[in-house]
Amino acid sequence: MVRGIYVSATTPGSGKSLVALGLAEALHARTGRIGFFRPVVQGGDPAQDPMVTLIRTRFGLDESVCRGGLTMAEVRRLLANGEREEVRSRCVEAFTDIAAHCDVVIVEGTDVAGYDSAVEFELNISLANDLGCPVVAVLGAGHRTPEEVAGAVDVARREIAAAHGDLLAVIVNRATAEDREAVAAAIRPGARGPVYVLPELPEVSRPTTGEISGALGLRQLAGGADMEREVRGVKVAAMNVANFIGLLADGDLVIVPGDRADVMVGALASTLSPEFPVPSGMVLTGGITPDPHILPLLAQAPFPVFAYPEDTYHAARAVAEVRSEIWSGHRRKVASALGAWARYVDDAELLSRLDLPRPATTTPLRFLHELIARARAERQNIVLPEGNDIRILRAAEILHRRDVCGLTVLGNETQVRELAAANGISLDGITIVDPATSPLRQEFAEEYARLRAHKGVDLARALETMLDVSYFGTMMVQLGYQDGMVSGAAHTTAHTIRPALEFVKTKPGVAIVSSVFLMLMADHVLVYGDCAVNPDPNEQHLADIALASAETAAQFGVDPRVAMLSYSTGGSGSGQSVDKVRRATELVRERRPELAVEGPIQYDAAVDASIAASKLPGSNVAGQATVFIFPDLNTGNNTYKAVQQSSGAVAVGPVLQGLRKPVNDLSRGCTVEDIVNTVAITAVQAQG
Repeated sequence: MVRGIYVSATTPGSGKSLVALGLAEALHARTGRIGFFRPVVQGGDPAQDPMVTLIRTRFGLDESVCRGGLTMAEVRRLLANGEREEVRSRCVEAFTDIAAHCDVVIVEGTDVAGYDSAVEFELNISLANDLGCPVVAVLGAGHRTPEEVAGAVDVARREIAAAHGDLLAVIVNRATAEDREAVAAAIRPGARGPVYVLPELPEVSRPTTGEISGALGLRQLAGGADMEREVRGVKVAAMNVANFIGLLADGDLVIVPGDRADVMVGALASTLSPEFPVPSGMVLTGGITPDPHILPLLAQAPFPVFAYPEDTYHAARAVAEVRSEIWSGHRRKVASALGAWARYVDDAELLSRLDLPRPATTTPLRFLHELIARARAERQNIVLPEGNDIRILRAAEILHRRDVCGLTVLGNETQVRELAAANGISLDGITIVDPATSPLRQEFAEEYARLRAHKGVDLARALETMLDVSYFGTMMVQLGYQDGMVSGAAHTTAHTIRPALEFVKTKPGVAIVSSVFLMLMADHVLVYGDCAVNPDPNEQHLADIALASAETAAQFGVDPRVAMLSYSTGGSGSGQSVDKVRRATELVRERRPELAVEGPIQYDAAVDASIAASKLPGSNVAGQATVFIFPDLNTGNNTYKAVQQSSGAVAVGPVLQGLRKPVNDLSRGCTVEDIVNTVAITAVQAQG
């Protein structure tokens, strides 16, 4: 069984860290326990290596299975003293310690940079052989022609073969977008593994304002606190303000002497009108403090304003030398990297060539990774009606960068783009539709008037109704322009669901719309329903909720074993609420005889095998339930929150069920991550 995969650069600047991250993401979703090892790190402290820190944080790994080995300074000293075996033995020892606790270890080799790149390449292949790891060779396309890249791939194959390395795959990284297909076509087939070609990702290599600030030791004087703004260009103010503003573009870092009040005020024009570009930041040079009358204006800037003690020339030169890396950990960079990996690398084919164990447990992180992968596998289109909410726009950007689904955002386009630009968010590739000006409004109004004619709705009223983003977005789903909708960040649950209840309607045979939360426990997933919609369902509705929840569980990879919860187990109790649950259980069995269901049953008997053995011996649900149906909203809502807060479980939802087409609600306190997960869930529902 393969215990490790060695990611080795064959050229300087290959971008191998992106490959290591992509492999870690793919392996984490397909096997139980992953580890990460950097045999040689560039800095002085292996424990603080930025790539080790990124992997450890992203995948929740312990330091014992995610760490560095030797420093480059130590390796050079040992090699100079002829102690190559010491380097190899210490790396093997560290790898063995990590591998003892993992199913597979990603090993990221050295950067292959500088005067001793040939030595580093030879060392990497030797270490891969010592560790028994197949090699993923990473080659930077740089400014090479497609033919030159193909030649470099052949050279890498020959050199790895000559060193007796086991080549798993070659990944050509950082090809120009226009040359990517030509590069792929020029590469000659090889007998020792596939070759994948990834394009250069400007959004990964562009530094952020925070990275520039850190690299130059800048002091923030004023402006916004967002340090993740991408610096898309640099503009040095060396001309009058009228000419300067004409050259300024969104995302530019403005470098200006601290006494050029005219340029400062001109750059702030973006706060006054959406027609002006929004800089990513401003650096005031020369150690000059701006005029006291200007400082209050700078305080209103949506971007950070920094002070730099040296002159403009030195500031521009220092900024030009700052380069971002994937290990900076900025979520938008990580999203772009993983999106490119998913688009251009067939990791299922790549990993199928390895003998990897399947995980016996499902952690929250693994479930969410698999959720994104499933959404991406059969791409759907999701509409987000709340384009005036900054969380929605941030989530849309991440979803687009990760290539999860197609996205449409509703709202006044000028206002949406102004909000995005002011917060450094890119909406490239995301469709924006304004219901007030969309040609679809007439069609939607006519359909709404037809469907609601029995309620007295005429065309004039329908046209007015279609100005409501919730109604417009829901009609986009109803008529097939979109596959699903996610709303609720800025609207109530009732406002989100009402249009769907009016004209999307429930599935055949389903009486009510209900909800579940996917409760991501430490090593498994449970389904709780209904915790968000129906206050006091009757027995018929309770049966509907149980059947819909079992279907949702199966759709998300949970084997449904349904517990119909009550304060009594089996025939031990009676009373109106217990009898309701008992009758609902009978209805479920009548409608789905093959479904494993038990009720009434108490929560402890549903989850604990020893209690189940005494209270309901022989039950195929008791002690091993995965779907929990609460008798009323009061019980369900309080229980899911109690479990979430007390156990640290991750609650994903509410996931609406029972509708003919997927519409999902968000909490008004939702985070960007909540929105990303809910959109992915909606996309998976749309696939079904």
